[in-house]
Amino acid sequence: MKDIYALGIESSCDETSAAIVKNGREVLSNVIHSQIDIHEQFGGVVPEIASRNHVDAISKVVQESIKKAGITMEQIDIISCTYGPGLVGALLVGVSYAKGLSYALNKPLIPTNHIHGHIAANYISHKELEPPFLCLVISGGHTHLVHIKTYTEFEILGKTRDDAVGEAFDKVARVIGLGYPGGPKVDKLAKEGSPNIELPKTKFDNLDFSFSGIKTAVINLHHKNPEINKADLCSSFEKVVTEELIDNTLKAAKILNINKIALAGGVSSNSYIRNEFLKLQDEGYKIYYPEPVLCTDNAAMIASSGYYQYLQGKTADLTLNAVPNLKIND
Repeated sequence: MKDIYALGIESSCDETSAAIVKNGREVLSNVIHSQIDIHEQFGGVVPEIASRNHVDAISKVVQESIKKAGITMEQIDIISCTYGPGLVGALLVGVSYAKGLSYALNKPLIPTNHIHGHIAANYISHKELEPPFLCLVISGGHTHLVHIKTYTEFEILGKTRDDAVGEAFDKVARVIGLGYPGGPKVDKLAKEGSPNIELPKTKFDNLDFSFSGIKTAVINLHHKNPEINKADLCSSFEKVVTEELIDNTLKAAKILNINKIALAGGVSSNSYIRNEFLKLQDEGYKIYYPEPVLCTDNAAMIASSGYYQYLQGKTADLTLNAVPNLKIND
């Protein structure tokens, strides 16, 4: 079978990224231009500023990714771009650039779901991983339990009813004064504390999640007692959130009678969450998660996902548009 070189383009939020991936799993380059320093002063991503910076960076990162991969532009076989979900202005930069490149090079255009990309990051880090498996997608905008039936067929088993887990991390960090991005800062501070503060954990009869209650509890505790030990608060918050994630994941694994569990999304780089999931290996589960650089928004995961869509004949024409509220099953 001929090798397939996929160019991935990712611009859904505040990272401009381009990557070359060979046969869906071998990363030849993965260039990421981050805007964290720009948005940190605002306490979060400013969509208009993000879009303008994508415009400035997109051509440079694509050219650098091709150069680092050691191939020519003509050797690219497919062009895979994130078309949702995400910030509409940011998405449009990547989609427009990919469409132009597809037209100029006469190469297939592959519309790629950002969440599918996060799931596919596991194929890069774990060459042996194949569907079916259970995936917990945890990020700033999503908390989903997904049954990965095939490379392109997904079934949502449970999801958050309010805040995504990453959103809860960011709001807690902002309230207690840790700043942006909140998730890594909560994780770091939690290592200095003890989980000795009682916080509420939400349970439903199904596999859904809720993090609004624990987020509000942490905020109220801090407002009532600004001198509260922030490290203990972070540690307690992280522990209860992780327990809820694991409880539902194990319930889903038992329902499906499946022992392969993968983590995906930005929050899957959280060290405490990873370590707690790894303990499940003692119970016979196989745990997978991407290396940290592949947990954040990046184009290698988009190229990988696009490759598997291409094998299924899923391509787009030049009418492709950004879909900011794209669902996992769309």
